[in-house]
Amino acid sequence: MISINISPTIYILSIFLLLSASLTTSFPIQNNFIKCLSINSHVPIPSTTIFTPNNSSFATILNSRAENLRLTEPSVPKPVLLFTPLNESHVQAAVICSKKLGINIRFRSGGHDFEGLSYVSFIEKPFVVIDLANLRSISVDIEKETAWVQVGATLGEVYYSISEKSKVHGFPAGFCPSVGVGGHITGGGYGSLLRKYGLAADNVVDAQIIDANGRLLDRKSMGEDLFWAIRGGGGGSFAAILSWKIKLVAVPETVTVFTVTRNQDTKLLYRWQQVVDKLDDNLQIRVLMLNNNATVITRYSALFLGGADRLLQVLQVSFPELGLTRADCIETSWIRSVLYFDNNTVNASLEILRSRRFSNRFHYKSKVDFVQEPIPEMVLKELQKRLLEEENPVIVWTPYGGMMSRILESETPFPHRKGNIFKFNYFVGWSDGDDENEARHMNWVRSLYSYMTPYVSKSPRAAYVNYKDLDLGINKRGNTSLIQASSWGLKYFKGNFNRLVKVKTKVDPHNLFRHEQSIPTFGLK
Repeated sequence: MISINISPTIYILSIFLLLSASLTTSFPIQNNFIKCLSINSHVPIPSTTIFTPNNSSFATILNSRAENLRLTEPSVPKPVLLFTPLNESHVQAAVICSKKLGINIRFRSGGHDFEGLSYVSFIEKPFVVIDLANLRSISVDIEKETAWVQVGATLGEVYYSISEKSKVHGFPAGFCPSVGVGGHITGGGYGSLLRKYGLAADNVVDAQIIDANGRLLDRKSMGEDLFWAIRGGGGGSFAAILSWKIKLVAVPETVTVFTVTRNQDTKLLYRWQQVVDKLDDNLQIRVLMLNNNATVITRYSALFLGGADRLLQVLQVSFPELGLTRADCIETSWIRSVLYFDNNTVNASLEILRSRRFSNRFHYKSKVDFVQEPIPEMVLKELQKRLLEEENPVIVWTPYGGMMSRILESETPFPHRKGNIFKFNYFVGWSDGDDENEARHMNWVRSLYSYMTPYVSKSPRAAYVNYKDLDLGINKRGNTSLIQASSWGLKYFKGNFNRLVKVKTKVDPHNLFRHEQSIPTFGLK
């Protein structure tokens, strides 16, 4: 902690004088929260970190890190205050003030939340958004093969920082560089190294958090139960995460990437399902099925941790049906493969990874399934027909197996391990917020999800907490019902849900950290 020798009266007065220009209209909730922040922070809070709807820049800043434009429409609830803390003490003050004043807070790092729950509340009013984008320091220790990463850093910034220190180290996290580290790891987090090294959460060795009592804790002081819960149990239920200590993983100096397109070939896709989880752990082949100008195409996009010659040998034995040639392969470095999977060329500037830009921003709705038996060819043909009904649909098939089959379901809250061949992500996007247009697209993806019921995981039909889906149910205002929460909790966490509830009951019995799909306590009915 940093102590500041300053009179509390002068300190509070100075804060209000600084804020007077932006608070042209006085609101008790805003004023009370701002006053509380100034009293409870050990470090002065600049006026430039606090925004109310009266600020001309409020909407711009609120929407700047909102990836899903569906959640930026005027009809969507807005916070009464947006706070962009600069240090740990500021975050501590925000947690303390939320508890004292009974105001719900939402924490945002990258803004990729599929249902916007890090910056939107449909059940709590008023609410405050704590945007952690300023907490973005990264300290890489190659000798120890670890890094401390603050939660406001993006995955791209993490990858870039690692590459500055080493050509043979990486981190097994997501494909999209603009995703914030904070929320990504709380739900598990997966990417191109999934089959080799598991999830981002599987490779975390320590963390710093602010708990429901405003205490700054690390792994030792928080205890193993809470440390287990925050690595895959979903954000916004247990604590405010400040930083993660991640374990770096080995990558070769040369990796190989490829993307090949096959038009309407259901036989090949059926074969992919039979082999993809059994391939060499160094190889991940994702599939993207999409509507390309009224033609359904299937793209096989892959990373191999090794050279092209070795890759061709592996595929000749295990998946010759793909018909991959040497000309399809691009040898590059691991860091440049990150650029490649973000729809750049491998020779693009690495500065893209630090730009914190969204690759695409549009309105969208996504749903998820896990698949444990190959989808029959007749169903694959029906999927193709349904994709032709939409302008911008995509189904992403992410393979499992490898390390994902060797980590126990109970190792972290993320339970979707052995027995899963791949994960489906059904995705539909559109460009405008017209209500009728939105309803049409939402109905399409919901209908597709319903159609797939017989062919995906059962008891429960599993889902991925980082791809939140409010169709699965939501909490009521101020009341996180155990029975109600089970409707999504068992889908996200399977048998780990009850342990998460026990941890929640112990560390946050009064349900300070809550949102539409947060973990309940045993005490709430």
